[in-house]
Amino acid sequence: STAMTIGVEFFLKEVEIDSRQCTLQLWDFGGQERFRFLLESYVLGAKGALLMFDLTRPMTLENLDQWLNIVRKSDPNLPVIFVGTKLDLDDDIMVDDNYARSFIDKFNLIDYIKISSKTGENVQKTFEIITKEILDRQRF
Repeated sequence: STAMTIGVEFFLKEVEIDSRQCTLQLWDFGGQERFRFLLESYVLGAKGALLMFDLTRPMTLENLDQWLNIVRKSDPNLPVIFVGTKLDLDDDIMVDDNYARSFIDKFNLIDYIKISSKTGENVQKTFEIITKEILDRQRF
């Protein structure tokens, strides 16, 4: 969806990995400070996370470490993908790729990917990457 999330929204997403159907339960948290207190209880038991930021608004990166601390509180090794949104707004992008990629090593993230919710570019790929990572970790 291209609409900004207010509070928390819940979705189910079907993903096929290696001929195996997987159903993901997704909780979409808006980045508003006033809803942050809800996040900790919702992420208990999570198997993975997509940490989103707006490529056209560098300030959306400011609290990345705080969000990561919350989602990784019960599992410090939780697989997290760093996702830059609004890829379709090419002329307005203000976050440098190298800068965004620097967060991968700094915070032990699985990957960095840019998506467009408007065009759908890389959206399915993002779900496939996180699902594969979750399945690979469950095998061990």
